[in-house]
Amino acid sequence: MTAPEFSCIVTAAEAAQGRDIAIEADAEARARIAARLDLIELSRFAVTAAVRAVAGGIAVRGAIGADVVQRCAATDLPVPARLDEDFDLKYLRDMDAAAGAEDEEIEISDTDCDILPLEDERVDLGEAAVQTLSLALDPFPRHPDADRILAEKGVLSEEATGPFAALAKLRGKPDA
Repeated sequence: MTAPEFSCIVTAAEAAQGRDIAIEADAEARARIAARLDLIELSRFAVTAAVRAVAGGIAVRGAIGADVVQRCAATDLPVPARLDEDFDLKYLRDMDAAAGAEDEEIEISDTDCDILPLEDERVDLGEAAVQTLSLALDPFPRHPDADRILAEKGVLSEEATGPFAALAKLRGKPDA
């Protein structure tokens, strides 16, 4: 297994005492995270969290803050963004036993999605933060000038090539 890009291990013993954490990734860690998440740049990545013991495991509530630059999905131009995202995770022991039989159908709520298995009585807060960042990123970032640049290169907009544009042509209406 490869080493994580940004690690901050918190043990169950530390959680039992309660621990507040504020960490910031250094330049080397930010470069590794940027490579993993296919970012042009990650100039800031900070994590604050409160770690507490809960029945059966560890609870981590906190937030990430990041300044990122992604590639535009249409033009590959840089798209800067500032992200601030909260997270509330629970790591519980014996999750397999609590889940019941494999063939049994169960329903989960939104809060259940943030429950993870506690392994070896410890959690990696850094990895949880990187995963939170990954989920907070825009899946299709778009540069503000993307439409103009594409039009200059002769790429038709979705409206001009879609099914409704074809119907409008059949009815004799001019292009939009």
